[in-house]
Amino acid sequence: MSDWILLRGLTREARHWGELPAALRRSGALCDDDRLTMLDLPGNGNHAGRRSPATVAQIMSHLRTDAALAGLHPPYRLLAMSLGGMVATAWAQQHADEVERLVLINTSMRPFGALHQRLRPGAWPAVIGLMRSWHDGPRCEAIIHRLTCANTDAREADLARWTAIRADAPVTRANALRQLLAAARFRAGTVPPRCATLLLSSAADRLVSPACSARLAAAWSVPHRVHPWAGHDLPHDDPQWLARQVAGWMALPTVRSA
Repeated sequence: MSDWILLRGLTREARHWGELPAALRRSGALCDDDRLTMLDLPGNGNHAGRRSPATVAQIMSHLRTDAALAGLHPPYRLLAMSLGGMVATAWAQQHADEVERLVLINTSMRPFGALHQRLRPGAWPAVIGLMRSWHDGPRCEAIIHRLTCANTDAREADLARWTAIRADAPVTRANALRQLLAAARFRAGTVPPRCATLLLSSAADRLVSPACSARLAAAWSVPHRVHPWAGHDLPHDDPQWLARQVAGWMALPTVRSA
């Protein structure tokens, strides 16, 4: 039995994974007795009442504690996106014995991405508008959907669900800004994670350039798969594709770095 931990990104929480957990089960990426746990970053979801740390290292420390309190057993298999991917990278680099598999989705980090790649200039007006409208839940969720999703087939249902999540566990603007600061500050270590690693990115990501994942994969000599049309929120846009990539990668022989 292995413990899979899923980590979302900036201001998002477990319920924003949508159909992905079920898709992972159906794809065969997980064994029948594997456990899948969706942990929320401090300040989000079940931990909306917490103050978000302003560094990735502190966020990672909180999550290590939460994993232990949840009765999870290392070495973990981490699947994480965006800011969650930075946290997972820090976890794998700083506590190598606790992580045996690492899947990073549309993440970015220094020194493998320039500022204009880590947050595309075309997204800056939307992010500023988001911060200014933070207390208008429906407006904010509409901005987030437009910025992160290429699949708009269920847009109205998505917005209704996301707005309800926001009302149930509101993330404060101060916590959102601290999470942005943590992401901007983060710099990965120079040594690649020892664990088997897979990078996934979206060709149509309007928030983070897929070049960030490409550079990271090249520097670490790990596989990189690119979705041809999805946006930043790949788990929302095409969870089945994502699950198939993980399942195919899991079927390969495990290679660990020295």
